[in-house]
Amino acid sequence: MSQRGSGKPTSFDIAYLAGVSQPTVSRALRGSRAISAATRARIEAIARELNYTVDKNASSLRSQRANTIALLFFEDPTPDESMINPFFLAMLGAITRQCANRGLDLLISFQKMEDDWHTRYQDSHRADGLILLGYGDYALYEQRLTGLVAQGTRFVRWGSVRGDNIGATVGSDNVGAGLAAGQHLIAQGRRRIAFLGQADEHYPEFADRYRGLLAAQHEAGLPHDPALQSDAYTTEDDGHAAAMSLIERGIHFDAIFAGSDLIAIGAMRALAQSGLRVPEDVAVVGFDDIPAASMTNPPLSTMVQDLKGAGALLIETLLAQIEGRDLPAPSLPTRLTVRRSSGG
Repeated sequence: MSQRGSGKPTSFDIAYLAGVSQPTVSRALRGSRAISAATRARIEAIARELNYTVDKNASSLRSQRANTIALLFFEDPTPDESMINPFFLAMLGAITRQCANRGLDLLISFQKMEDDWHTRYQDSHRADGLILLGYGDYALYEQRLTGLVAQGTRFVRWGSVRGDNIGATVGSDNVGAGLAAGQHLIAQGRRRIAFLGQADEHYPEFADRYRGLLAAQHEAGLPHDPALQSDAYTTEDDGHAAAMSLIERGIHFDAIFAGSDLIAIGAMRALAQSGLRVPEDVAVVGFDDIPAASMTNPPLSTMVQDLKGAGALLIETLLAQIEGRDLPAPSLPTRLTVRRSSGG
């Protein structure tokens, strides 16, 4: 017989019905990976049957946790007034669902890189940890990350996964993505592939994608021509300017791999203005699969990042720090979506 009377159900009621301890119930309902999937599923099913909801205030007092995650977006030039990279906006839904599934509140904030965001949340104890999306120039961002580590802030950021990362970083396999994009374009008979994106320490994700493209060219026995790389940051205007720079300098190319979809869309505009057809004269592949990618003319081939997996990995990595567990593997695979822009 259940221990529950006529009042509101408690975690002890769930523990009794599930045949486990009350601490096990608490950990399972927080989404702890220390509890087996079968046990978590059983406990969650009983909680739903009892219409049980977590008392967040009581839980916070016991654990000295706010049960709140702060998500910080950083200013990024965009065609509209949002100033938020559309890829990160698309990722927001996955992060929100993950927090809801784990009984966490999500505090969302928009930040400018030059502000003192790196001290504000730690000092006020408003959140148990931070998720950082976007960063602009990594050289400036790196100074803030060093400050977070020094003050013991628990955080995870989306970015380039490397051995020398400062703090917890998760991201896509950008080198593998560049390799796949290059192999696809080479398979279409393209031999002069331009890369549009600032491929240096200021933009390490672009640099990794460029490295992957160079690996594909080397694999195919194609020579490396540094003139085929043209700097671009993140906007359509940057992509337009980078493509125009190649065209005006008389550099021949028959394909473009762009560091982002926005850059690719801007480049396609430059090609059209210059009388070059896509994909007949120049094949184009972007990166991110933002909603606009399928609506260009022709529709844009692009490397797709795992948004659902990204949301889950960001939350799990941050919770692992908070709970003192080993961090999960930091890298996610990408896949190529072929549309008409690359002639596939």
